[in-house]
Amino acid sequence: MDPIRTCVACRTRATRAELLRLVVRDGHLFIDDRAVLPGRGAWVHETAECLNLAVQRGTFTRALRVSGKLDAHPLENRLKMLMDK
Repeated sequence: MDPIRTCVACRTRATRAELLRLVVRDGHLFIDDRAVLPGRGAWVHETAECLNLAVQRGTFTRALRVSGKLDAHPLENRLKMLMDK
């Protein structure tokens, strides 16, 4: 059975397989597709709605326990790819 995680945007619970894990490295958000990078991770649905909501609300800084503004370019690129589908 897959572990259950909570999406930081919509706050619904889902299995790890249904969510995308993000971590912070040097002030940049990185997508951890394999969920193996060290450090605290934030989980979000890989949908345009949840990704956009999380970026707008700035929920990653709180979920990842970092201060300041995070560079969300990798996440925004993924969001653009989803919206083009």
